[in-house]
Amino acid sequence: MKFKNAIRSGTFVPLFLFGRRLLILIPFSEVVMTNNKAKKRYDTHTLVECAMMIALGTVLSLIKVYEAPFGGSVTLLSMAPVIFVSFRHGIRTGLVTGFVYSVLQLLLGISSVAWVPDFLGKFLCILLDYLLPFTMLGFGGMFRRCRFLGNERANAMLTAFLGTLAVTLFRFACHILSGVVIWYALDLVWYADDPTHIVNQYSSWIFSIIYNAGFMVPEVLETCIGVPLLIPALMRIKK
Repeated sequence: MKFKNAIRSGTFVPLFLFGRRLLILIPFSEVVMTNNKAKKRYDTHTLVECAMMIALGTVLSLIKVYEAPFGGSVTLLSMAPVIFVSFRHGIRTGLVTGFVYSVLQLLLGISSVAWVPDFLGKFLCILLDYLLPFTMLGFGGMFRRCRFLGNERANAMLTAFLGTLAVTLFRFACHILSGVVIWYALDLVWYADDPTHIVNQYSSWIFSIIYNAGFMVPEVLETCIGVPLLIPALMRIKK
């Protein structure tokens, strides 16, 4: 399992230390994005909580229920911790936490980027497969202040579901776009001599949707079920 290999190779702890360093962006982002002298003060408790969620998400991303043959996997609710941060502390904190998480995911999956031969392709791969989809998980709490139902617990579960559905579908869309603009052309070259391969049977959009649906549909479903079920327990934890 990749989790055990990461620990044995000595790379797992440095990644978490790097993530903790990047968390200084949380108070900095609050200053930049508010233009108000009375800035919200992020205490040690919030920073530690965000670091713990990043660490938890990274560990869960290494526990793979299913791994697609050419990249992508179904993990054990690895997107949930960033969504929890957004639901608990707001979108700004969620976005910065998501960005740190995306950088760690990029470092763990950097070998995939190496397969892309040109600079523009590498840039788009980093953007569409890592930075954009995982950072945008920070929008998971976008509906947290909305009141759709009278019951507080039921309303929290509904708003968590809606936010989770939106950000997970956005991630799905990013991977589809990446497949169209990057991986389809590369696979056409790599599997030119194999007429039975999926890339030689469909257009770029159909190919990308089919392939990415293989791991993203289960990932979306389990996250949209798991996050709302865990939100009531999260609400009982004091900030």
